[in-house]
Amino acid sequence: MEKKQLKRLPVGIQTFEKIRENDMLYIDKTEYIWNMIHLSNYIFLSRPRRFGKSLLVSTLQAYYEGRKDLFKGLFIETVEKDWTEYPVLRLSMASGKHMEKEQLERYLINILEENERRFGLSSDHPDPNVRLKNLIANVHDKTGRKVVVLIDEYDAPLLDVVHEEETLPVLRNVMRNFYSPLKDCDPYLKFVFLTG
Repeated sequence: MEKKQLKRLPVGIQTFEKIRENDMLYIDKTEYIWNMIHLSNYIFLSRPRRFGKSLLVSTLQAYYEGRKDLFKGLFIETVEKDWTEYPVLRLSMASGKHMEKEQLERYLINILEENERRFGLSSDHPDPNVRLKNLIANVHDKTGRKVVVLIDEYDAPLLDVVHEEETLPVLRNVMRNFYSPLKDCDPYLKFVFLTG
């Protein structure tokens, strides 16, 4: 009798591509993803730690980047016919913890610079919100496609200071200001997903 080889568990791995390319165990949740992305253009998902939010963000990134090869044998492969590739801006706030206002603003600029480089763009604008708005518009203009924005742990910079009466309002204003262009950029956006 032939023994069936069990797939390795992806313990601590939050990258869809790594799980699929290394043939690790993946419970197919792409039917839920398919339904979610056809429900609304703006989605906020709040779930507890270790719930798979970052893996979901990674899966959405692979889908919107048109990585059909990663979805072989999964539900989404059976329903997606076009596999249109969209430009994806992925913004992770996970490392933006224990920061003062200026540090947080530099962190946001750094995240934006990483995304600018991916699309062959550059900017020296000092304000993160203006820079985000310009990035979305410029990526849209450069690619001719609507932009997907995926924000992981949107609230991470605020969680560590939630009980600090002086620091919380300052950092909340920084983050509120940073996210504000998403509303004005609606004509350029295909899908926006925030998790935290």
